[in-house]
Amino acid sequence: MLAAERRGHVLAAVVSRGAVRVADLAAELGVSEMTIRRDLDQLETDGELSKVHGGAVRMDGEPAGRGLEPPSSLKAAREPDAKRAIAGAALPMIEDGMTVAIGAGTTTLELARLLRGRDIAVVTNSVSIFQLLTDPSDSYLAAASVQLTGGQRTPSDALVGPIANSALERYRTDRAFVGTHGIDPTAGFTTPNLGEAETNRKLLSTARSTVVLADHTKYDEIGAHLFAEFDQIDRLVTDDGLPTVARTELADLTVLTIAEGRPR
Repeated sequence: MLAAERRGHVLAAVVSRGAVRVADLAAELGVSEMTIRRDLDQLETDGELSKVHGGAVRMDGEPAGRGLEPPSSLKAAREPDAKRAIAGAALPMIEDGMTVAIGAGTTTLELARLLRGRDIAVVTNSVSIFQLLTDPSDSYLAAASVQLTGGQRTPSDALVGPIANSALERYRTDRAFVGTHGIDPTAGFTTPNLGEAETNRKLLSTARSTVVLADHTKYDEIGAHLFAEFDQIDRLVTDDGLPTVARTELADLTVLTIAEGRPR
């Protein structure tokens, strides 16, 4: 595991639990306690958490995780019902015969699950989405109908960097779907990963119509890197956990679709 990915795990644990112990993190990640202490030192220097005796605590009231992307395995466990509902609400936006671009992410992966067997073409920078759509053990798309960009893999399962960006410059799609780390009416749509921000911009630029899929927990979060202003996004699909005030605020900025986030 790369240091950046490991620190993403550590920071995600601090943010979700409020407090962590060095011994517990070392056991969970299979590394030495000294390695965890060095990670905590770096995260404290970056202003992401506060160290305490034997562990660390969340910096309440401060932006958490602005510079680090949690691993996809951790993000997948958050708001699963809302993500499935969002994917269901986005599905009618994809018609047979379309070419769609789908960015990496746990909510976009749920959308991809609903597209198996459809008469569409897909461009993606997600290994997980590519594997899901081309898996011959289930309903799948013809291999020639799913294009994977290539590139450097991030902790959030996105392929990014010059290779991914160069590939996307050559595509033209009908509609693009991306997830986001943060939604803020002033800051826009953001991610902690610089490479992912650049590749998201390229992916969105392929499409005639752009859609962001994001559950309500992303509202009022800000990552370190902007990938889209509100005037660059045609529609935001979120779930009914979004507060009323936020719905009003966001509806003034873009077309808003609210999906019922209850289990199905």
